Amino acid sequence: MPLYPDIEPYDHGMLDVGDGNRVYWETCGNPRGKPAVVLHGGPGSGSGPYFRRLFDPDAYRIVLLDQRGAGRSTPPASAYDTDMSVNTMPHLIADLELLRQHLGIERWLVWGVSFGSVLGLRYAQTHPAAVSELVLTGVATGSDAEVALLTRGLGQIFPEAFERFVGEVPLLERSGNLAAAYNRLVESPDPEVRARAARAWTDWETATIPAPPRSVERFENPEFRMGFTRTVTHYWGNGHFLGADEAVLRDAPLLKGIPGTLVQGSLDFGNLAGIVWRLHHAWPGSELVVIDEVGHNAGAPGVAEAMVAATDKYAGRGESSAR
Repeated sequence: MPLYPDIEPYDHGMLDVGDGNRVYWETCGNPRGKPAVVLHGGPGSGSGPYFRRLFDPDAYRIVLLDQRGAGRSTPPASAYDTDMSVNTMPHLIADLELLRQHLGIERWLVWGVSFGSVLGLRYAQTHPAAVSELVLTGVATGSDAEVALLTRGLGQIFPEAFERFVGEVPLLERSGNLAAAYNRLVESPDPEVRARAARAWTDWETATIPAPPRSVERFENPEFRMGFTRTVTHYWGNGHFLGADEAVLRDAPLLKGIPGTLVQGSLDFGNLAGIVWRLHHAWPGSELVVIDEVGHNAGAPGVAEAMVAATDKYAGRGESSAR
């Protein structure tokens, strides 16, 4: 199934969510359609127009937002004086509830990619009455094992890149949580230390892309690079602020009654931790769709089509939830 055509928002705004933060949001598609909210990855990547094309614009009222510190939301995580202590999982979940109420939505389909799947799962576990379905890709749950795999375990596959990556960390911190160590670097008062750490972190992320071309254009933007690295290391270095390791997997039974589709590339390195399969088997009513020869890429051929198929399938479930 092909992507839907490009569309523009019919409404947008900045929502004051407290703590000095204002979250950018936009809506597009059918104002009286089935509500769906898009949760971007990173954390800190920001949303984009591609995500609008995963939904039938005649059937859905599509809500996109930039999470705290990301994209068009303010203040940006790239600014050294932005307070990251008020950017945590509970804060992001509260922002979603505030936005849902602001838009007069009773229930919405939750779509998420990568970190957005962590946020979407935790949101559904804590606010199940607000979630009609889940569609997730590049699936993650925020466990310590996933962070350790992506920051250290992949060093066995990419040893040269890993040597450069770990070489930026002070010697005494190299055996510990590398995300936390990098977060200390990007919080340094020295701007040169911060900039070098952000470059090294994104170089490592680029090096671990499983197939050529190994390049990420947005990482060449110094502001994006800094905001992204600061946000990712803030979450990864603090257990995603979930309160307990494997909290999302532990609470998977709470998703019972919420239909969901998990779209996963067979070459997604996150699969090496076995998380998506454990989640699928612990979540009654979930469907797992594996796309061959694809990595951690929501825009890859096969992945996009599977996500459109999922949103098309859920478009006919029940009446519009707009008040």
